[in-house]
Amino acid sequence: MQLATMNPAQMMILESFAGVKDEKELNDLMDVLRKFYAMRLENEMKRLYDNGVLDEKAQSRLLDEHLRTPYMK
Repeated sequence: MQLATMNPAQMMILESFAGVKDEKELNDLMDVLRKFYAMRLENEMKRLYDNGVLDEKAQSRLLDEHLRTPYMK
């Protein structure tokens, strides 16, 4: 069995979650992470739109596309 090494960001996240005292604190920490990733996504979408990669037509196609992993039947 091989142990995976964690990068500094992963270690910081792990240490942050280890210090959580209750469910409210956990939810607060999760909200911070969600906001961070939502901001990154927003910035990337703006960059793609500004560079002409993402336009109204491409956005419409994405809204209609099924991107989830299909369930096994």
